[in-house]
Amino acid sequence: MSGSDETATIAKAQVLIEALPYFQRYAGRTFVVKYGGHAMGDPAAARDFAEDIVLLKAVGINPVVVHGGGPQIGAMLKKLGVESTFVDGLRVTDAQTAQVAEMVLSGAINKELVGWINQAGGKGLGISGKDGRLVTARKVQRTVKDPDSNIEQAIDLGFVGEPSAVDTGVIDTAVAAGMIPIVAPIGAGEDGQTYNINADTMAGAIAAALGAARLLLLTDVPGVLDKQGELLTDLKPSDIERLREDGTIGGGMIPKLETCVHAVEAGCEAAVVLDGRVPHAMLLEFFTARGAGTLIHAE
Repeated sequence: MSGSDETATIAKAQVLIEALPYFQRYAGRTFVVKYGGHAMGDPAAARDFAEDIVLLKAVGINPVVVHGGGPQIGAMLKKLGVESTFVDGLRVTDAQTAQVAEMVLSGAINKELVGWINQAGGKGLGISGKDGRLVTARKVQRTVKDPDSNIEQAIDLGFVGEPSAVDTGVIDTAVAAGMIPIVAPIGAGEDGQTYNINADTMAGAIAAALGAARLLLLTDVPGVLDKQGELLTDLKPSDIERLREDGTIGGGMIPKLETCVHAVEAGCEAAVVLDGRVPHAMLLEFFTARGAGTLIHAE
């Protein structure tokens, strides 16, 4: 072995030694990972993601993947000639749109992810919130403020739902059998009506119900940034409220952080927002002292 080869081999061994305390800390625990955004539809990124998830399983961690699919739904609706409208970032979902959303999420996307996990050596099990009554949904209620009268008005988003109850039995069974659950954000109401659920919200509810060690939200930004653009690595709910009030955080980051806060206050140990565009960002976050995103934990 040449000197350079030996140095590289030693460096690899040192990486594993650095990761050892984290392997031991998280062995037997559950990580809920929300997957979506840029990586979906990119074969190289999907392959990296699947390999990371299978590695988590191999070192004794129980990953549960919840995926989105908004752009894919939009593309299919456009292909079918169905117009979409949005209110506060949520797609107004009529009966036809709901059928398309379930077809894309529970069908094409879910099974593609199962395929990537299986190719990486795992045992992926594709389900939705309807399977095993995993997630019971209720209709989302939203209001908007009229800009002229300043009066709050109720809006109807159609078949857009949010979790009202989570029964983790189907996930527990899959995990005990050595499988990796891959969950599409579709749920059914008490009356059997199908609802499309925001994937971040779905992941947060499942993480809380499982008492997960981590909820991980992969995004297209490094995490939560301060006004100078520097990464904030550690936040509590009170910090988030302060940053919201002074305008440091806004837009789409607000609902993500609300999901994180709800999850950690309802039973999840901590949540992480990090950049899913960085190769193997999950492994850097979980298994190194440096971390890679913003950690949100209870007070």
